[in-house]
Parts: sequence; C-alpha cells; structure tokens
Amino acid sequence: MYAAAQARQQSVEQAEQLAKAQVSGPHLVATYKAGREIYAEGDLNDKCYQVSTGAVRVYRLLSDGRRQVVSFHLPGEMFGFEAGTDHSFFAEAITDTTLAVFGRRHMQERSRDLLALALAGMARAQQHLLVIGRQCAVERIAAFLVDLCERQGGGRLLRLPMSRQDIADYLGLTIETVSRVMTKLKARSVIALRDARTVDIMRLDALRSLCC
Repeated sequence: MYAAAQARQQSVEQAEQLAKAQVSGPHLVATYKAGREIYAEGDLNDKCYQVSTGAVRVYRLLSDGRRQVVSFHLPGEMFGFEAGTDHSFFAEAITDTTLAVFGRRHMQERSRDLLALALAGMARAQQHLLVIGRQCAVERIAAFLVDLCERQGGGRLLRLPMSRQDIADYLGLTIETVSRVMTKLKARSVIALRDARTVDIMRLDALRSLCC
C-alpha cells in the first residue's frame, strides 16, 4: 500500500509539473488589478488562463449569499477549464496579476497539455475534498500550508497572496477560527508569523504530521 501511495503521489507531481510548464503557442497577455473580475458565472467558456505573476481565486456564490472559494492559482498554474459552454464559477485577481490567455481551440489542439491540466486539476480537487472533509480545523490549516509550501517550490518561507477570509472561505471555516489556529501553531513553534501574509515554516515535519 505504501508503494501504491508513492506511485499515486509521483503521478500527481508529474501532472502538476506538466501543467505548470509554459504553454506554447499564440496567446494574449492580460493584466488585472487586485480584486478585478476575470470572468463571471454565466460568461462564455471559450478561454483558459495561465498565471504569469500574481494569484487568482475561483469561487461560487451560494444561494444564501455566502462565498465558497474552490481553488487558488499561483504563477505557472492554469485555470478556466470547466465542462459546458458557460462558466459555473467566478474568477478574480487576488493581487495585481498578469495572465497568458489562450483560446480554447488552441488548447484543444494540444491534447497532451490538456490531459496534463485535467489530471492536475482533478488531483487538486480530490485533495481539496479530503481537506475540507477533515473534522479538525487544525488539520485543515496544516494541510493548506503544506500544500502551499509545495506549490511555492518547497521553501520554508510562505507568501500568502490570499487573505485569511479567503482561506476561511476555501476551507469551510470562519475567519476567527483561521486566526485562532494560526496563533495555536505559532505557540507550538510549528510556524512563525512575520506578518499577516508571511509565514515561516519552522517545523515542516510537525506540520505534515498534523495532516494525517
């Protein structure tokens, strides 16, 4: 079972690596100020995007007005792939963001790239379902920080482009709970908080152990 788990992890990492590779071919370059909408629910689903600089959140508005963040996208990552002809989600720039914008026809012609992106997106969606299915808020925050650490290259210094409210909406928690857990991890010397958007991972193994 351990070998099978290693194989699954390796396949996920390979898919992520392929997905983050710069997609070649004709594309537009678009810039967005922080908070600007990239596309809205109901817009025509005829483009896909690769983040060059900045960060993007994808979310849906629930019937009671609450927001559910379903994914964050960092430099090198792609988004905008959805089933159907219209978008079912909103996408916004979290910070000042530059995107490479590809027409859907171009991406359909590049089946290898499309497969890698589909695999990476599926793997990340499955991991997110596992995270929000955890009963303990500490486990959710720990898993989020470990994932972000890996996506930023494995360094111990994390830059959080997203706010704590974004994190709360992503993990199905309240902002008060996110702040309380961050403080608890700091008190345990698992992390250090330089400021609200900068986290030092002091004990990565301890953080990983909290995800189990």
